[in-house]
Amino acid sequence: MLDRVIAGEVPPKHHLALRGPDGALRTEQAFTRAGFDGAYTLSYHLGRPHATRAAEARHGWPAPVAAPPRRLARRHYRAGTGGASGPAVDARTPLLWNEDLQVGLVTPTEADPVYFQNGDADELFFVFEGGGVLRTALGDLRFGVDDYVLLPRGLLHRFLPDPGTQRWLWLEVQHLRLPAQWRNEAGQLRMDAPYCHRDFRRVAWQPPRDEGLREIVVKKGGAFHGLRLDHSPLDVVGWDGAVYPVAFPILAFQPRAGLVHLPPTWHGTFAARGALVCSFVPRVVDFHPDAIPCPYPHASVDVDELLFYVRGQFTSRRGVGPGSISHHPAGVLHGPHPGAYEGSIGARSTDELAVMLDCERPLKASAAALGIEDAAYDDSFV
Repeated sequence: MLDRVIAGEVPPKHHLALRGPDGALRTEQAFTRAGFDGAYTLSYHLGRPHATRAAEARHGWPAPVAAPPRRLARRHYRAGTGGASGPAVDARTPLLWNEDLQVGLVTPTEADPVYFQNGDADELFFVFEGGGVLRTALGDLRFGVDDYVLLPRGLLHRFLPDPGTQRWLWLEVQHLRLPAQWRNEAGQLRMDAPYCHRDFRRVAWQPPRDEGLREIVVKKGGAFHGLRLDHSPLDVVGWDGAVYPVAFPILAFQPRAGLVHLPPTWHGTFAARGALVCSFVPRVVDFHPDAIPCPYPHASVDVDELLFYVRGQFTSRRGVGPGSISHHPAGVLHGPHPGAYEGSIGARSTDELAVMLDCERPLKASAAALGIEDAAYDDSFV
């Protein structure tokens, strides 16, 4: 999804035979996007990666339970504490969702005991607390605090979290990608893009290994299905392609400043079907002598706006803190809290760090979200 990578041993041309020192034929696997028209990765295996049999699916997270219908209102969820325990494949709590995506938290306390493939969606994680290793058949990807982790749909993997508290913002989305406006005609990131190729950490290939695990869980159609292999799926001797996981540190995002306040689209970091993910990082603010750096009141009649607060001084809000999630639905006016608009005049910088999600379709709340809601938030704009 970023650029082409080649690792390990591959034949001189795709679909040609690759043999080991003993003459044994390697099995080529094609991992494709958009059928066979999109980006792809070819990997070469000691065994047959598709030689699976049905098994019991003993892992997976619960589907969101819809909250009762509620009035249109601005919402605040205190997502900085609590959460499910166990491995990442189980410790996910869906909070909000629509037809395009799902938003929630992952709070793992142990390594995944199975390999997992999400056949429903690409996944994007933001690491609020913790870190660890994402292990895949293509190699390992180390991640830590303030990293985004991009995981392609259907890629076999398991999470190995480091010791200590783990809290990750989690998005299931469709067609996760970098916004098209940040690429040139050669596919490179433009020189005026808010990041460069060097900012992304790519998965590091590892030689074939056996962790003793044979169970695979696949999510498809919102249900979890079990498979079993008779050999280790981490048997890749080499691969090349453009579909693989990456990590991106949010603080590598290059913010922009203007004469006056710039709209959130200038902070666009990742795109998906019906959604834009934006990064708000410490930055200088507007430099017109009469500029009002604080966002103006606005009614986003076409999008729902979700903001995950990481740290810093959130000048437009009061009562929110690290781990807070605000949800401002389309159709209701929102903006800065009393005093914040005029109080921002003269400011020259901000240290806020936050992740924003703009959604084209209305977001529904789960019963789990209601359990962490700040009921007084909607009235706090008065």
